[in-house]
Amino acid sequence: MNIFLILLSLALWGVVHSILASHFAKDMVQGFIGSGGMRLYRLGYNAFSVISFAPILYLVATLEDRPLYQIPAPWSFAMLGGQALSVLLLLVAVLQTDTLSFIGLKQLFEEEKPGQLVTRGLYNLVRHPLYLFSLTFLWLSPAMTVNTLVFYIGVTAYFIIGAYFEERKLLRDFGEAYEEYKHRTPFLIPFLIIDGG
Repeated sequence: MNIFLILLSLALWGVVHSILASHFAKDMVQGFIGSGGMRLYRLGYNAFSVISFAPILYLVATLEDRPLYQIPAPWSFAMLGGQALSVLLLLVAVLQTDTLSFIGLKQLFEEEKPGQLVTRGLYNLVRHPLYLFSLTFLWLSPAMTVNTLVFYIGVTAYFIIGAYFEERKLLRDFGEAYEEYKHRTPFLIPFLIIDGG
């Protein structure tokens, strides 16, 4: 039952999160609140995403659980080092985007402009560095329980499915430029290109 609850909560969160990120949802909200009110959309979307994700973490932490493994030292130290590196690279990837716009703060002070396709830095090595380094952080955890394993599998599935829909949106937004970028840059595994990812 715990596995079902964790996966169901992740699936519901993922569906809502993806719908709210779509052009359809943004256009619908803009019809209600006008273009001026849309300045709050990105910030509100991010705040809602974080707040609505908290109950999932609560379930993972509080539902009945059992340990699967605990990696002993010194290997656990190597894994913790890998997690620290993942956090650093995740931060670098965020900073290589328009960070204030990504968070939603820039839109509070100026009209939102169409996004730019980022293909430099870590985005030149892999199309989804935010997903990649989030996943390496999770999977390098030196301790694993049933609940965390189910959570990690669910998050991994969401990232892969979410990346598919995100790429469809990016193709609509950037057209040929994204198509070319897609065919020369790996999906989630650096240096591995299989038919354009």
